[in-house]
Amino acid sequence: MSTLPQAPKLQSFLKESSQRVETRLHEALSEPGSDADKLFEAMHYAALGPGKRLRPALVYACAEIFHGVDFNAARCDSSAAAVECIHAYSLIHDDLPAMDDDDLRRGRPTCHIAFDEACAILAGDALQTQAFELLLTDSSEPSLKLQLLQELASASGGRGMVAGQAIDLDSVDKTLSLEQLETMHRLKTGALIRASARMGALLGGADNAQLEALTRYAEAIGLAFQVQDDILDITVDTAVLGKPQGADALLNKPTYVSLLGLDAAREKLRGLHSEALNALETLPGDTRLLKQLADYIVQRSH
Repeated sequence: MSTLPQAPKLQSFLKESSQRVETRLHEALSEPGSDADKLFEAMHYAALGPGKRLRPALVYACAEIFHGVDFNAARCDSSAAAVECIHAYSLIHDDLPAMDDDDLRRGRPTCHIAFDEACAILAGDALQTQAFELLLTDSSEPSLKLQLLQELASASGGRGMVAGQAIDLDSVDKTLSLEQLETMHRLKTGALIRASARMGALLGGADNAQLEALTRYAEAIGLAFQVQDDILDITVDTAVLGKPQGADALLNKPTYVSLLGLDAAREKLRGLHSEALNALETLPGDTRLLKQLADYIVQRSH
């Protein structure tokens, strides 16, 4: 692993990609078109609050490697905003009293605390549909648009992210095998990360072999993201983490640390990091940015 979690190119790239996706989200959420002002305020709160914008960054980064200096980032704006809408909706619902019952997210009150539970549920619902509206109204050619819609829909629903959340809720107070834990997290966290990379690759014009390589990369960093989350949950305090420390332990949820122990979880993280870097070996162009993103995921502090 490199020693710098954010090299200069990564810092500037994350700033630029965040600005682009936030601009597109502001455009999409600027006009309620009805009397539902409170609903749109809650949508803004969830989608445009503090956040890493990692998934949108992956869309841009996985498209950029095929074009280099000729990369047209505007081509990716709607897809990047769409994946962030899905991510924001999932966090709103994940925090609800019926799910994880969290009061704090990214260092501030969760959506149902800042507004109310009913408004939060509806804001999540609306952000989910907003994601698909962004893709449907984008200027991409119809065949590509259909591929992007399929990627996001498959990753988000009952065979992807939502399935992972269902398994997670059903696993409280239970002992899972390592295989079961990985299945849960490849769905709950990994599916949308995988879709973000694949959508970027499709926007960049990747062929089947290149798409497969980026899929392997994304699957490795997606699982690594969750392993690092589990490590941070017990090693970083609430002020840095932005959410309550030890939340998973309090809910008696199975984690990589509870199953493997802290040292073995860190070794697992290192192995996934290596898998991600190895997957990039066959790709054309400059893959340094994707390597830096992998470094960032395994070294982040929150």
